[in-house]
Amino acid sequence: MALNWKDLFKLFLIGPMVIGLFGCVSQTKTVSNPVASPPDFSAAGTQEVPERWWTVFDNQQLNQTVEKALSSNFNLKSAWQRLKASQAIADRQSAALLPSLEASARGETTESQSNVEDDESFELGLTAVYELDLWGSIRSSAEAEEYRARASLADYQTAGLSLSAEIVRTWYQIAAAKNQRSLVESQVKTNRQVLGLLKNRLGIGQVQGVDILRQERLLESTLQQKSIVESRIQVLEHQLAVLLGESPQKDLSTSAEHLPDLPPLPETGLSTELVRRRPDVRSAFNLLQAADRDLASAISNQYPRLTLTASASSAAENANNLFEDWALSFAGNLLAPIFYGGELSAEVDRTEAIKRQRLYEYGQAILTAFQEVEDALIREEKQKESIESLQEQVSLSVQAYERLQNQYFNGTSNYLDVLTALDEVQQLRRDLLTAQLTLIEYRVALYRALAGSFKIEQESRE
Repeated sequence: MALNWKDLFKLFLIGPMVIGLFGCVSQTKTVSNPVASPPDFSAAGTQEVPERWWTVFDNQQLNQTVEKALSSNFNLKSAWQRLKASQAIADRQSAALLPSLEASARGETTESQSNVEDDESFELGLTAVYELDLWGSIRSSAEAEEYRARASLADYQTAGLSLSAEIVRTWYQIAAAKNQRSLVESQVKTNRQVLGLLKNRLGIGQVQGVDILRQERLLESTLQQKSIVESRIQVLEHQLAVLLGESPQKDLSTSAEHLPDLPPLPETGLSTELVRRRPDVRSAFNLLQAADRDLASAISNQYPRLTLTASASSAAENANNLFEDWALSFAGNLLAPIFYGGELSAEVDRTEAIKRQRLYEYGQAILTAFQEVEDALIREEKQKESIESLQEQVSLSVQAYERLQNQYFNGTSNYLDVLTALDEVQQLRRDLLTAQLTLIEYRVALYRALAGSFKIEQESRE
């Protein structure tokens, strides 16, 4: 079939129009929300959560530390490269919607053993191939990869959100550990003073030797606590360094010295808003959409495929005549699946099962998001009650210790009761610091559960 250039390219230009005329829309059902919208959350505050939620603690060095981690953490950089790879796959799959064009060139010289002039031949060719997406299979595959790329972006944003929460938790764990160290050092000092007082009274027969031994044991116990706390501080500083993309041997100087006052309770918003806001839920939704498009592609692959091929070639015995004569060809190839031993229907079954799997995973992601908010709210509420109880216990224990101490020095009480009371006071004060840190961690968990995605420096550079 002889075609001029105008007719040839007209066929390729009308290819996409043919798809519109003969193609079909999505082969699958509309994706719906698998979880009914629950009522409002059990508690709600008035403070709006900013995009960079950690700024509510009003600590400039903490803010700088989080920003540094978002630009230097290796796990986050790895997640970014996974996103780039996913986007490249989407671009590659979308390229199948367009014609492919290849050029070829060949030159040959044959040397003769006689004095006859050497034989030469030259060839040039262009070949274009275009598969008409009659049933939407190629477009569905391209859309599936696009949804997977969106899921990868949401995963990257989730990684950034998780990293920010880990930095804030580690920061205040260091602060709490330093507070514990100061408290234990104060307790060591107190226990040494009491031991010295007991030794002085031993000389005048007012105390027993066993009382000194018991006090020495309490002193050793607090020294052990100091070693444990100092070890924890160093381990947490190593953890913070690695989160920042630094060697754990690096000496980090932070202002993490005190636990902050708890900011007002944030707004929780509507449950439907949370589903749209959280990147991990968006990731699950995009994976569900990708599975839906995979199923549509698998269904379409059971139908015939039409491929158009056009070529233009020129051959000559010398380079000067190469462009004088062109041979044009155009061909259409229709391929209809007849028997594949159930392979195509099995692929439909597989993709349909994966779609159902993604649907359930999406539903689970929604429920988990709701649960994390509710868990953080109830834990914070009950932790505040626990702290109030611990504060009252500390006050009562101090009173009991002071009375027992006076009774002991007046000879109306034994030292074991005094020692037990002192140990109890010191332990309760350490427990109170731990409880205050736990309250901060519950608030961080609440911000983490409520927060949406935020712009990361790497995204801004692209």
